[in-house]
This record gives sequence, C-alpha cells and structure tokens, in this order.
Amino acid sequence: MDALRHGAERLRRDVGTAIFARVAGPDGEEVRSRIHDTPGPRWFGPDRPIRTVHADASMFVGGLSALLLQTLHPLAMAAVDQHSAYRHSPWGRLQRTSVFLATTTYGTAADAQAAVDRVRSVHADVHGTAPDGRAYDATDPHLLEWVHLAEIRCFLAAYRRYGAQPLTPRQEDGYVADTARVARALGVLAPPTDVAALERRFAEFHAELSVTPAARDAARYLVLDPPLPLVARPAYLGLSLAAVDLLPWWARIALGLPLPMPVRASAPVAGHLLVRGIRWATRPPQTPRAPETPSPPGPPDPPDA
Repeated sequence: MDALRHGAERLRRDVGTAIFARVAGPDGEEVRSRIHDTPGPRWFGPDRPIRTVHADASMFVGGLSALLLQTLHPLAMAAVDQHSAYRHSPWGRLQRTSVFLATTTYGTAADAQAAVDRVRSVHADVHGTAPDGRAYDATDPHLLEWVHLAEIRCFLAAYRRYGAQPLTPRQEDGYVADTARVARALGVLAPPTDVAALERRFAEFHAELSVTPAARDAARYLVLDPPLPLVARPAYLGLSLAAVDLLPWWARIALGLPLPMPVRASAPVAGHLLVRGIRWATRPPQTPRAPETPSPPGPPDPPDA
C-alpha cells in the first residue's frame, strides 16, 4: 500500500509539474515565489472573491472559452491576427497571461501596477486597419471593455459549473467588482461592478459581433489543432468540449463549433473530470507565506493609470 501511495504521489507531482511548467513557463517557481512571498499591500485581501475564482482549476476551461468568445469582435480579432504570434508561440502568450492574472490578483500593489503598465505599453504599439477597412487601436477603451467582459463572463461561468466551492450571489457581484479594478487600471472607462451590469453590457455588444475568416481560423486552431503531443490530446479534447459548451449558442454556431446533443451532454462530464484531475495534480504545497497587508475590504479605488 505504501508503494502505491508513493507511486500515486509521484505521479501527481510529475503531472502537476508538467502543467505548471506549461502555464507559468521555465521560471515559474521564481515568479510564483515573488508574487506570493513578497510582503506588502495588495489590491485584494485574502477574502476577496477574485482570489477564490482565479485560484481554481476551472480557470483552464474559462480561459479557453474566453479566447474563443473574444474572437467574435472583428476589431479585437484583427488586432490579435495582425500583431500576435499566438500560432508560433501559443505557450508564451498563455504564460504571459497567467503571470499577469496571478500578479494583479495576488501580488503586491506595486507589482500589480507594474504588470498593468507593461500591458499598456504593449497595447500602445498595437493599431492598424481591419480587413473591413475600419481602424483599430488596442488602447481603445471600448475594445478593452469587450476583452474584459468576455474574459470575466467566461471565468465566472466556468467557476459556476466547475468551481470547488460555489459563490453566493453577493460573492459573484464581488468578483465582478474586483475585476473592475484591474479593468479600470488597464484603461476601461466604466467596467461593470456586478453581475447584472455585466450581463447588460455583454448584451449591448452583441450588435458589434460577427465572425471573420480569422476568427474561424483561430477557433479551429484552438479547438482542433493545438500544439500538443498526441498523448495530451485526449485531455485537451475534454477541455475543448467544456470550453465550447460554455459559449452562448450563437457564438458556437458563428465559430463553426456546434455541439450535437449527445456530444454536448457529455461536455460537462468531461469538464468535471478534467478540472478535478488538474485540481488534484496542481494541489499547492502547504508552505508558510510571507504576511500580506491587504487593502481594506471591498474593491478600493483604482490607481491612477
């Protein structure tokens, strides 16, 4: 029995290490230590909902779903298509995004602001003309709002379905309010601060959305042709099914990703198995952390951007 236990623990560590390396990059341990162990005030205290949601393995499903949904704004998709190397370096993009989320959620206020400043600096060079002739600019508060809405709506939807502990309606509103602080720092002018406002603003964007060839290409790449070895494809298929199933029905149709009823019925099962497997493999080590100085309860005023 001891040998089986030790073997299972070794397998858990090996799988967890592989997942962490993909998400956090080669210097992930150093980055994690800096984010969590550096003492100082944080944007969000330990009891804030943003910490609960962003720490959960359901983020894997929510993140892929958000990427798919974001492609449906033609100007946002043009910016990604023309300025991002997501096909050539998809893991690099994933790692940069995960470090940004971790830093703004758990890092010191100074590190969180520095992470925001880096993103804004990159956005300043992202502008051009979409295939339909319209100009786009990654610093446009309206486009930034769409990216934000799609992201947190998918994160929240994934947590509702696959999260370890359900949130109360008040906590869900708190999550939206927490993420609004980061959105304002990035340049969104008036991000929603509760679930009702999130749904209202999301619905208002619907008229601006349409599928483009670039969006369908990106969706096919993300769902059907990811840069993964064959041994990892079955697990990724479960992730893809769960992520596509979270999309609104009209988004699935537009992207050419309709799920036949028998397949859709199996998507939550696949999602639960995948998320529980990731949660088991990536269980964090029980090590003491440096004391934090949290912000006052509730989302504080955003820093000057």
